[in-house]
Amino acid sequence: MSYGIIHFFPGGTKEQYDAVLQAVHPGEFELPEGQLFHAAGPSEGGWTVMAIHDSEQSWVKFRDGTLTPMMQRGLEGGFTAPPTETGFEVYKQVP
Repeated sequence: MSYGIIHFFPGGTKEQYDAVLQAVHPGEFELPEGQLFHAAGPSEGGWTVMAIHDSEQSWVKFRDGTLTPMMQRGLEGGFTAPPTETGFEVYKQVP
């Protein structure tokens, strides 16, 4: 079952997002293995990132193997605090 994840970075900016995306995605328009969808943009009070993975296990693999280690090391120009995170099983996905 597909798994969705929503991250909200309070006070986050486009520049911080771009720095993180460059570090954790294989290319500007390429998705990590298992990720089916990615969208991001400014939202009230910060920056929101949404992704859909082909399974919760795929999300956990990306989070634990790529995203979290990078965030813990810190990334010049990247987000400075962890996001608020909401995960959910995808009931319906329309292309």
